[in-house]
Amino acid sequence: MDAIYARQSVDRTDSISIESQIELCRYELRGRPAKTYADRGYSGKNTERPAFQALMADMRRGLIGKVVVYKLDRISRSILDFSSMMDTFAQYGVEFVSTTEKFDTSSPIGRAMLNICIVFAQLERETIQKRVADAYFSRSRKSLYMGGRVPFGYRLAPAAVGGVKTAMYEAVPQEAEVVRTMYQLYAQPECSYGDIVRRLHDGGVTKRGRPWERARVADILRSPIYVRADLSVYQFFLEQGASVVNDPSDFIGINGCYCYRTKDSGPGSGLAGCCLVLAPHAGLVPADIWLQCRRKNLNTAQVQPRQKAKNTWLAGKIKCGLCGYALASKRYAGSDHRYLLCTHRMDAKACPGPGTVYAQDLEQLVLDELQAKLALFPVLHPRPAAAPSPEAAALQVELARLEQELDGLTQRAALANDTLLRYINQRVVQLDEKKQTLQRRLSLASAEAARSAPPITRHLSCWSQLSFEDKRRAAAPLIQTIRVFPDRVQIQWLL
Repeated sequence: MDAIYARQSVDRTDSISIESQIELCRYELRGRPAKTYADRGYSGKNTERPAFQALMADMRRGLIGKVVVYKLDRISRSILDFSSMMDTFAQYGVEFVSTTEKFDTSSPIGRAMLNICIVFAQLERETIQKRVADAYFSRSRKSLYMGGRVPFGYRLAPAAVGGVKTAMYEAVPQEAEVVRTMYQLYAQPECSYGDIVRRLHDGGVTKRGRPWERARVADILRSPIYVRADLSVYQFFLEQGASVVNDPSDFIGINGCYCYRTKDSGPGSGLAGCCLVLAPHAGLVPADIWLQCRRKNLNTAQVQPRQKAKNTWLAGKIKCGLCGYALASKRYAGSDHRYLLCTHRMDAKACPGPGTVYAQDLEQLVLDELQAKLALFPVLHPRPAAAPSPEAAALQVELARLEQELDGLTQRAALANDTLLRYINQRVVQLDEKKQTLQRRLSLASAEAARSAPPITRHLSCWSQLSFEDKRRAAAPLIQTIRVFPDRVQIQWLL
């Protein structure tokens, strides 16, 4: 029995249809009867196609003596797959015919020509893949909608960006309020993903008809789609090693962001190597709250605690200085002492740990350091809740531009000759002087804005009267991490 195989990956006006392929193959057979196998919507890059697999199964049962295709690349675009396929054809004595390229597979020259053609078929496939990837990268840098699942809190609306018709996200009021609630809850130091899931479940809130899960909550709390991006967001992504497409002056605290992973992106949920682009839609969450939650995500220990903190107000901030894993506070039966143990050592015995550390001693040490730190600032002026003044915002934009130019000059200096290096050094000196001037002006503008808020004095004077949760809340904006080594303690401040 003769067989006809046809394949079409995408139904386009410039590609030959399956019906036309079959008609041309029937002409090649001069009217002889043949069984037809057709795969619609499948690529030729591999053999995972239902009709093709059925064809090979019939061939192994001895039902097929000849296979006719319109063109070689209809049956395969992979050298490895095609070579294996030809071996199978030869094993079962099946003749292979292409109506466009005339081959005699019974001769060495015919087989060699066949392999040469399949090399070019694979090259064409890989070229198409590269073109698609380049087009995707180019469109993504222009803030165009790139498809995919619409995130919770938004719906799609038609839009035009740079004269190109596309789509953009539009807030769904009820869902947007749920997103804001998630961020407000997670900004609290004691709140976890599980707390948010339970809160949503108790309130009867679902994710478009489905119950919430921790992973989905985590996705929302990491996504820059929801942030109202200002200069602080711009600086945050640069600090994390991401590249930012837009100019600093575009970050005005309104738009959300797209974040795309590139081939240089690091593993996991880090941002190194990612590409940040301002999106046309409006964000839902203020930049300061979004950053607080995102930093909390980045600082989350590798081993998550199985319960809410109850043994130390420093929980979530204490890390083993040797391995970076969290230190867990434990109280043994019959003892009043609380010990801090490396979770990596507890779970896998993979770290020697920092030795015997008493939680009370570490808390007192950190409190003493905190009081000494705050003693340097006898009067504190709270940060204004309102947006920065126009003057301060303009100074921040100019500083960001200077940083960009300085980074570019630093990279060029490595490849410069002596003459160019001299000019680069002169320009760096000029930019550094201008940067210092701008920083002084920005400090004066920030101080002027803070004068309207009531000052804070007598820091931590009533620490002993604070509740456990109040101590955690007080420490959260002051301390980033505490790394405990066998011979020392290292505190990283947020002050």
